[in-house]
Amino acid sequence: MNVAWTRRHRARMTTMFELTADNATDWLRRRGQLGADEAAQVRELADGVSNAVLRVETPRRTFVLKQSRTQLRTQAAWFSDLNRIWRERDIMQLLRPLLPGLVVPEVLFSVEEDYAFAMSHAPEPFRNWRTMLLAGEVDASLGEQAGRLVGTIHNATAQRPEALAAFADRTVFEQLRVEPFYLKIQTRHPDLAAFVQPLIERMRTLRLGLCHGDFSPKNLLVHSNGLTLVDYETGHWGDIAMDLGFFLSHVLLKAVHRPQQRSDYFALTRAFWTGYTAVQPTDLAAAGIGHLAACMLARVDGTSPAPYLTDEHKREAVRRIARRLFREQPQQWEDTLQIATESS
Repeated sequence: MNVAWTRRHRARMTTMFELTADNATDWLRRRGQLGADEAAQVRELADGVSNAVLRVETPRRTFVLKQSRTQLRTQAAWFSDLNRIWRERDIMQLLRPLLPGLVVPEVLFSVEEDYAFAMSHAPEPFRNWRTMLLAGEVDASLGEQAGRLVGTIHNATAQRPEALAAFADRTVFEQLRVEPFYLKIQTRHPDLAAFVQPLIERMRTLRLGLCHGDFSPKNLLVHSNGLTLVDYETGHWGDIAMDLGFFLSHVLLKAVHRPQQRSDYFALTRAFWTGYTAVQPTDLAAAGIGHLAACMLARVDGTSPAPYLTDEHKREAVRRIARRLFREQPQQWEDTLQIATESS
């Protein structure tokens, strides 16, 4: 990590008021977002690694506060630019009119000096899709919805290069994805480095549309009106195939985790492709499978390993799958599933 960069961001942290569930009410009053006598209930909402995310409930409304953190909550040292919070806010404002009404939360207000903004809350009751999948609740129709959603993002933004120019910088994506995922596995698996390098070059050079960069079940909230997508800080104008591999890696990792339901998770991935290609006819399958291999391997040997994959036999199964995908480079999804079956 660059020492000068770290010092600059530590200096910012000394002037930024760090929000917690205990102090957010007073902070909101000082900012004029809460009446002097207005009660509020605040609790930590997310279990991610990169930000403070708080749910605020008042008699008038319920909303979410989000604030950047420089150092991420991982065992290994991992840092990122505080300004990613504004990238997230601006992408939400870009996408909200392009997608169905409840998919993207509405930005309510921002506080620049504290690197924080507020957004509307997802419709209640809702459930986190990752939690559902880890519990073995696998609904293929949600896979199709997710495919249509990310396909719409890719398709709609590819037609708006003038709007995407504001998101051309890849700094945060490098910090949160390229370095801890792709570069890390090159270091830990040097025999696979040559297979990973073309994926890195794609991400650093291509401008195909808006890549969300964190499109995964943990960032999809399931409710009676469909799905709400959150966490846009890694979004950028880049290689949209990364979103495909990233999402599918999460599903196949759960198939390794719960092998007794492998066919259910596989069916969900097929439904995802059906939804995606319905709105975004694509030749990105091969590139998406390459990203899948890298992201699967990164979740056992990268900076942020999947917390539920603690069994070393299952972790080794993930490595076998990724190695075969890199070396055999299947072009079709069914071939990928066959490799996953044989290698698990």
